[in-house]
Amino acid sequence: MTNGREGHGGHAHSPAHSHPHSHPGGDQELDWAAMADHLERAGEITLASLTETAQWLGDLLAERGTRVRRVLDVGSGPGVAACVFAGAFPGAEVVAVDGSEPLLERAALRAAGAGVEAERFRTLRVDLPEDFGALGGADLIWSSRAVHHLGDQQDALNRLAGSLRDGGLLAVAEGGLPMRFLPRDFGLGRPGLEARIDAVNGEWFTVMRSELPGAVAVVEDWPAMLRRAGLTPAGSRTFLTDLQAPVDGTVRDYLHAHLSRVREVLGTELDEDDVPVLDALLDDGSPHGVRRRPDLFFLTATTVHTAVRSAR
Repeated sequence: MTNGREGHGGHAHSPAHSHPHSHPGGDQELDWAAMADHLERAGEITLASLTETAQWLGDLLAERGTRVRRVLDVGSGPGVAACVFAGAFPGAEVVAVDGSEPLLERAALRAAGAGVEAERFRTLRVDLPEDFGALGGADLIWSSRAVHHLGDQQDALNRLAGSLRDGGLLAVAEGGLPMRFLPRDFGLGRPGLEARIDAVNGEWFTVMRSELPGAVAVVEDWPAMLRRAGLTPAGSRTFLTDLQAPVDGTVRDYLHAHLSRVREVLGTELDEDDVPVLDALLDDGSPHGVRRRPDLFFLTATTVHTAVRSAR
């Protein structure tokens, strides 16, 4: 179930993935080892908002007097968020959970490089939904852009809620606003390219969801879904990443990879006249290319929904 995605540092879902995590189940469609650099770069770009998110979650837990002893990052990818949580909760064991062994290896290396004590950081490879029972109990469960890659999203929340200890918090990053990085009219082709890509991507996402094993349609009212999972909603909050033009090379490299994936996966579905525009944006030798143009920025918003487990 690792259908190419990145998580919060989240952004609009796309086959090119605007968020930095992978999925917690196995998937043969993508080479996650090859994608690791791209995923980690995406996490670095949104690191400030992710750190702010961890602080907010810590405050919610502190208000309830919950001692955080174990944190699960379900769909951890290369471990950007897991390492942030290790820093935010210095007394807790943090477990990076994913379906890709190469990405879990990258997560372990990242944690070691960040100075996280080996006894506090571990990895766990799972295939979900089959392996939900292997997660064990936790005081904080974080899942970014992973639940929507399981056919039955409500069941996934039910199972995650079942792993929460009394007073524990489940936080799911699902939703927000599409990523933006170009002016509406950037001097090539018809204005509004990003909006047209969003429309095609929306159709792609609908088909992707419908083809998942055990797919169940549900109104994606996340607080209501968390309530049905037996939890008490504790609030939703949207975190912004706003990098003004001109952006640095890391952002440019990320956006180049993002557009390359859009071109590869969605190219046949886009308007005919939009394809050469994408090619121009990907041309490293052109002043119109994303690696050179001075008007490139980076703006996205990720919404995090939270709920707590009352004492049983």
